[in-house]
Amino acid sequence: MANAAIIGVTGEPGLWLADFTAGTIVLLSEPLSGELAAAASLREQGLTVVKGIDFAVAVSSAAAVASSHHEG
Repeated sequence: MANAAIIGVTGEPGLWLADFTAGTIVLLSEPLSGELAAAASLREQGLTVVKGIDFAVAVSSAAAVASSHHEG
């Protein structure tokens, strides 16, 4: 199972690293290099890159997600 994911949101600059173990998300420092730089370049050209993600959805705010979250 993956412990982290790199996320880019349409219309938002930069890429983010979400660390599931630590429960954090941080902006990746530029300049990027290697395969990550190549993927970021393709993203800037409008290409969507998805690998190892089986569900993702962009929402306007965290409140939109929390409003339907119920603990039992």
